[in-house]
Amino acid sequence: MRYPNKERLEQLRSTYPAGTRIVLVQMDDAQAPPIGTKGTVVGVDDTGSLLVHWDNGSTLNVLYGIDRCLIIRKK
Repeated sequence: MRYPNKERLEQLRSTYPAGTRIVLVQMDDAQAPPIGTKGTVVGVDDTGSLLVHWDNGSTLNVLYGIDRCLIIRKK
């Protein structure tokens, strides 16, 4: 797994500030929320993963460079 550099982390945190609403497009995890599940970003960790509170109650992260989501509404 590749981790983002400092500049990329800053860009991710600017693109996905806390409160941003997203929808899940792809997640390679047996416990992933269903595709199309919406959630709210609560932060971006030091590995570039999005910390998300999904509307279905899940808190599984969107992993940088692996999973995919789209912004519905930016905070």
